[in-house]
Amino acid sequence: MLRYALRRCGWTVVQLAALSVIVFLLTDLLPGDAATVDFNEQAGLDQVARLREQMGLDRPLTERFADWAHGLLTGDLGTSLVGGGPVSEVLSSSVGVTAALAAMTILFLVPLAVAVGLLTGLRADSRTDRVISAVTLTLTSVPDFVLALLLVGLFALRLGWLPSTWVGADDVWWQRPELFVLPMTVLLARTVCVLSRQIRAGTITALHAGYTVQARRLGVPPARLLLWHVLPNAAVPGVQELARTGDQLLGGVLVIEAVFAVPGTATALVEAVQNRDVPTVQALTLALATVACLLNLGADLVGQRLAPRTEVLR
Repeated sequence: MLRYALRRCGWTVVQLAALSVIVFLLTDLLPGDAATVDFNEQAGLDQVARLREQMGLDRPLTERFADWAHGLLTGDLGTSLVGGGPVSEVLSSSVGVTAALAAMTILFLVPLAVAVGLLTGLRADSRTDRVISAVTLTLTSVPDFVLALLLVGLFALRLGWLPSTWVGADDVWWQRPELFVLPMTVLLARTVCVLSRQIRAGTITALHAGYTVQARRLGVPPARLLLWHVLPNAAVPGVQELARTGDQLLGGVLVIEAVFAVPGTATALVEAVQNRDVPTVQALTLALATVACLLNLGADLVGQRLAPRTEVLR
């Protein structure tokens, strides 16, 4: 287990290093820069050139990358080209809302997906299984933004039970839990369906496995059989799917933030791209990529711990 964990962590470090290079190169290819955005179309080329020199945008690509990489290693994410403040402040102020929304979604996602997956797996091909499978297939087919608009139209505009947007919440969003209901519902709809399907398949496979059949013959109580034999093995494909779901969740959070005007990472990223604030774009993009890599690393380690024999297949 330790050898596998060290090898997997090493690959994650290599992935992050490659991602840092890719993120820097892609952001450098953005048309225009912060200097051209600051001036209108009537500005002279000499004015733009002076501002580019002040911002350090006229330096060679390799020199700028070396400074940026050194800053990453020392914890310095650079200075915003628009606001003039540290990029770390922009990152901390925007990531907090996104992290809270994602964390609360995962907090409900795991127990709901496990419960639905076990229920349908233990009652495979029953009426309950067919009904739940039909519902999950339908929800999976509906795009997030379409479901968001439908829920806003029903619960916010027609019934008036919940707020339709985060506009006006400012810095007191953590004191208003009702703001999270609609965004979380949209995020949970697809992710619970996808994850529960994987757990259902793992449950059916575990129920018919030889070790489960033998344990049942030896008189192992059903509750112990479920908790110690079926659930750990059924959770392996679910854990792997949870990592992929986490990647989708990150993208879904960005879409949902745009729909509900959540002042999180999506808003900060869009504003940074519009202003060509390259250091901020790089920091936000790399932060999202790092979270995705860590999710996959955690899923692999947990999956290998639950079913060590899966390492043989690697």
